[in-house]
Amino acid sequence: MSFAAPPRRAGWIDRPDARIRYEMTGQGPAIVFAHGLGGCLFSWWQQVAHFAPRYTCVAFSHRGFFPSTAPAGGPDPAQYAGDVAALVDELGLGEIRMVCQSMGGWSGVEYALLRPGRVKALVLAATTGSLDPRQMREPEHSRLATWSKESAEARSALLTGNILPAAGARMAEEQPALHHLYTHINGLSQGFDREAVRAKLHAARTRPPESFAAAQTPVLFVPSEEDVVIPPFAPAGMAPMIPGAKVAPLPKAGHSGHFEHAAQFNALVEAFFAEVGA
Repeated sequence: MSFAAPPRRAGWIDRPDARIRYEMTGQGPAIVFAHGLGGCLFSWWQQVAHFAPRYTCVAFSHRGFFPSTAPAGGPDPAQYAGDVAALVDELGLGEIRMVCQSMGGWSGVEYALLRPGRVKALVLAATTGSLDPRQMREPEHSRLATWSKESAEARSALLTGNILPAAGARMAEEQPALHHLYTHINGLSQGFDREAVRAKLHAARTRPPESFAAAQTPVLFVPSEEDVVIPPFAPAGMAPMIPGAKVAPLPKAGHSGHFEHAAQFNALVEAFFAEVGA
């Protein structure tokens, strides 16, 4: 048999107050994948399998998320960018591309601003990271209050129906096995208050969209059309404020579109990388 799977290794990055688990698969230019509040490094299995033949895919678990550790007070998103920097430095990755979903967007935005010009391409999937939707332009800004009320009601209804809002009704109905796997991955991370982390994320979402120009990083927003966690229209209200930013919506997808419609998501990311020479 002549086929050989991409090389893979796993390890730990030791931080002063946490240990960060990572897996590195493939070879070539580096992509760092940053997962959301409902995930861990396993969340990117469909992306790693797709990109590893041509890229070095580095998936990691944020501090506190399985199997990474966190201090007794739980994960603090203020430390995420520093953790990414330590990962990049210890692994000798140099310039990277980042693919971030939901909570991972805080890591991506803040790391790109921490090291301007060092992120060759940034993908923000179902997230604006620490960029504040309340500061987006009209007419999208005027939709925010209504969406916030309706999405809160939708999340409550989903939970009543034993469906994770971060997965969504469509995934649960049309791809029940995938929703089952998503639920298992979500359940791996225990021992801290997830809502407290969510509150810290929201409190840190204060940056004006135009401030991201300082990162000197091409950015692609990939909003999910049926998202009830992050307003899917926010990228359209932000992109005109960020030089060169692009928006490529993922139709008929819930909050975790990368997981639900991986082939379409991967194609969007691949096209973006090709366009910006990453």
